[in-house]
Amino acid sequence: MIGWCLAMDAGAQRPVPPSTDYQGMGGNRVDTVKGPLLSRKGKGSQIVDDSTKNVYGPKTTMWSTETDFFRNRPNYRPLDTLITNYHWWTFMERLQFLYQDLGVNGTALNPILPTHTTIIGATPGFTVYEPYYTLDDSHYYNTRSPYSSFNLVWGGLGRAQTKVEFSRNINPRWNFGFNYRPILTDKQIDRRRKGDRLVIHHSYEFYSTFLSKDSNYFLLGSLKRMRHRVNDTGGVFLNNRDSVYADYFSQNIQPFLTSAQSEELRTQAHLFHQYRLAQALQVYHIFDAGRQFNAYRDQLGAEQERFYDTLTIPASLSATTNDRNNFTFAQNEVGIKGSAGFLFYNFYYRLRSFENANPGLARTDPRFFQRGIENYVGARVATQFDSVNFLSGHAEYLLDGNYRIQGQLVTPWIEGYLVNSLAKAAFKPQGYFGRYNFWVNDFDDVASLYARSFLKIKWGRLMLMPGASYSLTSNYIYFEKRGTEGQTIMPYQSGGIQQVLMPELRFDLRFFRHFHLRPYVVYNAVLQNADQALVLPSYLANVQLAYENVLFKNAIRVQVGVDVHARPAYFAMGYAPSIQQFFVQREVETPAYRYLTVFLNGQFKRGRFFVKYNNLLQPFLGSGFMPVPAYPGQRNLLDFGFDLILFD
Repeated sequence: MIGWCLAMDAGAQRPVPPSTDYQGMGGNRVDTVKGPLLSRKGKGSQIVDDSTKNVYGPKTTMWSTETDFFRNRPNYRPLDTLITNYHWWTFMERLQFLYQDLGVNGTALNPILPTHTTIIGATPGFTVYEPYYTLDDSHYYNTRSPYSSFNLVWGGLGRAQTKVEFSRNINPRWNFGFNYRPILTDKQIDRRRKGDRLVIHHSYEFYSTFLSKDSNYFLLGSLKRMRHRVNDTGGVFLNNRDSVYADYFSQNIQPFLTSAQSEELRTQAHLFHQYRLAQALQVYHIFDAGRQFNAYRDQLGAEQERFYDTLTIPASLSATTNDRNNFTFAQNEVGIKGSAGFLFYNFYYRLRSFENANPGLARTDPRFFQRGIENYVGARVATQFDSVNFLSGHAEYLLDGNYRIQGQLVTPWIEGYLVNSLAKAAFKPQGYFGRYNFWVNDFDDVASLYARSFLKIKWGRLMLMPGASYSLTSNYIYFEKRGTEGQTIMPYQSGGIQQVLMPELRFDLRFFRHFHLRPYVVYNAVLQNADQALVLPSYLANVQLAYENVLFKNAIRVQVGVDVHARPAYFAMGYAPSIQQFFVQREVETPAYRYLTVFLNGQFKRGRFFVKYNNLLQPFLGSGFMPVPAYPGQRNLLDFGFDLILFD
């Protein structure tokens, strides 16, 4: 269901889009579309033919992805300047509310619906901050002039998000660029002043592409870093045990924790280069090296005693909590690939080394200082008959027995995706030692099958897309809260099968020329659920009604409308900040809610802007949206953002 919407890196374990998994291979040599870097004349001037007209703009600044380069089809396209859904700036909106967060942008994220893994080898198991690192796919540019982009969002109650990007061609064959993306979110509970931060996120990426004069050698490289820090609250603390649901949204509520902080630090260096021996044969090498560091810090006190279940390390030894886990990896992939007509092929070998270090666990038992080497072989094949019909397959085998097989079909009237895998259990559920948590397990590999398909039916002003997803998992690993004494939240492995069918329907109906109705509904039919390991709402629904038009003699383009997200009452998963983990709980049922937003998106010349009001219903209902038990959702407030692009 949601495998198509997430990006991944070599050290993660969530679904991958085509742009990072080299799906959709097929096509021509790198330099068939004006080369990977367009030529230009002049050196920096934007005034030509003695005119004051600026000839550079979104159509002369082109971008592509590594997947396009890998499959020998650069497929450069112009910048995206559309305003449709431009107001979707928070990660929950961009993920179409198919995830849980802890109420505000920048907090821990967890998929509500079943997902599948794309990494069959060793992984650390810390994933709640992963979308902040992987959701934005890397773009590689070809600019005829220096290109700068500034996207700024100012949200109510101290919520802000920015993306600054710069790219330019040093010469027609060499491009360099960078981007910087901060996320700053003030506390929504017990906020003392402006700038009293709940979330502090900084990430940046440097990247470059180069093509030799004879077009035989191509190189792409990048360096990416993210530091994500969250001052964990533990949710809302209410003294009155008879409190009603509305009490969670009062102005005088207090958090459970005031000194706890989670941190995730990720860095990754990446290099892809290839040499063309013939039209249908290239040799290539891909290198990745990265690190994922996770930490949890707190100070012991009365609030900790009422929140945590146990103390693995006695208070007499230390009053400071400093739990850490460090995962590093390095991998080299070498192979051959090529294109012959509409057929693309690729064969490769990958050597991957890894090390996972949990200091407390290593001191408890030296065997749990985990390190190893993995050997992979794989093949990719694809046929792309034209620009709209495409079929691809990818098979990968880890020499100790794990595997992944996937395929994708895209046509004008149907799309389908299938993946079958047997993957290693992540390190965190296998063994962990922290101030408040300790376990050691020997879990089996996890087997999964995931399929998704939908039709695309165009009928007059109606675009109809019915479809369904199917998920089958055995040896499923999950966290659950059991009991009331001692350490209650622990990892478990199901001894049975989890099987879910998820029919979906989305359509776009245009009426009265400029109005659009866009519903998207997913129904979840749980066919098998051994150990009750899955917790799903019966449905999830998003509906948009919008007016879209060009006004004032084509001077401004607008989209005005309302978004509604709806979901029923169910036992949503809880969150344990000390292990950065969502878990199954059956104590608190989160009530049904309708989250309503009104918005205005606009575009003029080379700028875009939006204004929106979030959660319009809360002032009338007296209570709000609760995505996770004890964590109040986003309050009713106003957001504003704009986008500006420059070409000099």
